[in-house]
Amino acid sequence: MSWYMNQRVLRSLLSCITLSIIIGVGATTAPGQQPESSTTTGKITGRVVNENGEPIPHAAVTLFAYGTTQRLATTDDSGNFEVTQLDPRVYTIIAASPAHYTPLRDPDSVQPIVYHVGDSANITLIKGAVITGTVTSTTGEPVVQAGVRVLMIRDANGKPVTSVRYPDKVTDDRGIYRIYGLVPGTYLVSAGGRGAYGFNSNAYDSEAPTFAPSSSPDTAAEIVVHSSEEVSGVDIHLRGEPGHVVSGTISGTLGDRSATNVLLRQLFQGVPQVVAVGFQPSNGNGFALYGIADGDYELTAQEFSEAGAASAEPVKVAVKGKDASGLNLVLKSLGAISGRVVMEGSAVEACKDKQQPLLSETVLWARVNRLPNQPAPGAFTSSQSAPDKSGEFTFRNLGAGQFNLSTVFFANHWYLRSIKRPAPAAKGASAARDTDIARQGLNLKFGERVSGVIVTLAGGAVSLRGSLKLPEGASVPPKLYVHLVPAEEESAEDVLRFYTVSVSSDAKFALNNLAPGKYWVVARLSPDNEPEYDAKLRAPEGATQRAALRKNAEASKIELELKPCQNVSDYQVPFEISAGKN
Repeated sequence: MSWYMNQRVLRSLLSCITLSIIIGVGATTAPGQQPESSTTTGKITGRVVNENGEPIPHAAVTLFAYGTTQRLATTDDSGNFEVTQLDPRVYTIIAASPAHYTPLRDPDSVQPIVYHVGDSANITLIKGAVITGTVTSTTGEPVVQAGVRVLMIRDANGKPVTSVRYPDKVTDDRGIYRIYGLVPGTYLVSAGGRGAYGFNSNAYDSEAPTFAPSSSPDTAAEIVVHSSEEVSGVDIHLRGEPGHVVSGTISGTLGDRSATNVLLRQLFQGVPQVVAVGFQPSNGNGFALYGIADGDYELTAQEFSEAGAASAEPVKVAVKGKDASGLNLVLKSLGAISGRVVMEGSAVEACKDKQQPLLSETVLWARVNRLPNQPAPGAFTSSQSAPDKSGEFTFRNLGAGQFNLSTVFFANHWYLRSIKRPAPAAKGASAARDTDIARQGLNLKFGERVSGVIVTLAGGAVSLRGSLKLPEGASVPPKLYVHLVPAEEESAEDVLRFYTVSVSSDAKFALNNLAPGKYWVVARLSPDNEPEYDAKLRAPEGATQRAALRKNAEASKIELELKPCQNVSDYQVPFEISAGKN
């Protein structure tokens, strides 16, 4: 895996949220009873290949499922892997191989790629880029074992990112460094400074970092890399400027702990990046981060223990020609969201005997809503969990923000009907309205606990497959999408009735788990040439876009009525190239 993730932090993030689900009265199941799976255990197979379809042997494969231990596998000489004796759950899979990377997905897409027992996973890893060069001292001599690091400030599409981290590399006895497996994008490269975890490995660690070629962050060279490309000659001539120390103490704790992590972030061309990581040991004697350059920073702390997780609200730190000391970070417990899932079956004859989703193969996500052009959210802002047999669900260890909730399940004839928080029982004549979390999101304060959320899955879902009817000789343009928009006036603000799917190069599209009802259908190019997703259109700030899309869809005069449990195939949608950008 080319990006960096401390294993302790990874385990903590995977365990920081608990979710369970209650099932209501369904079409084929008694209240509170989960239908039996056809198999108690099974397997997931797969293959790991490179961008040319060639197998990657000896790649590390990890399967994750909430509430279970990680399962590990290694690909054989043909790139194949198999993991057996798996319980019926929803799994995410990570494959890693030196010098390769996993293609980044737009965080707005929300839903990760998931698998369940019996699936076969095809995973593609791409040969990463390389940045290499030489580090020299103020006198021009090669620097041996100097720490060199890269900061990815923009992805290949020019969008700011903060989610990709790489481990420091050190120079060899010739002063040469080589960093490989890089995701395509724009990077800053620096050497020196940042004594990791409060200790130094050589004299240069206490200096302020120097950015290539011999610059401060504001004037640093931007290194643009592409897949499989090697960029050489990215040399760094150390400036020899003294670094400063950021130190203080952390108060507040969850109890039993080995250490509390400290993170120092700095803005690089508007993108917040972690520039130093340290810890306060369990004896509570404080923390110190060395090799810090002049600048404005944000300091925070995180703690993980058997009792859960805690975080400190960020503190602004200004380093101006001297050390910043006497800082105090206060750990606070994180927030939580809880509720239950209800399954409502369909009484329609065509929907009888349709298997409902299994609790064990249902997963819910909670994620902080990210505004356009903002960097990807950090820790405690995105979590997943899976149901247990008791029913009620709780997302724990959530930070502050506006959270969107979503779900993934495996059942062809079911759909997500609503995500709501019922209003408190009214004592007077006026009754408050339920909170439509699907449309409005859920605002969570630091340490707040919100309960009573109802997630409703309903039977009667529809599948739709079809193709675009293009002008003769025309090819499918990129960023072309088919949208389904509710035609009923009373459903105009039902965001879960807005569906988006990309059109493949052969002009085909497919949509599953659709709510029955009347729709307008429209094909159009992305108006801003950005990827389109259901979650993007359904977000609270998407109201204007939904209204415009509904107006365009109504004008298209293509109306489609989908009946419960219907499977529609070979449906054609006309599309004019000249009029496509509506």
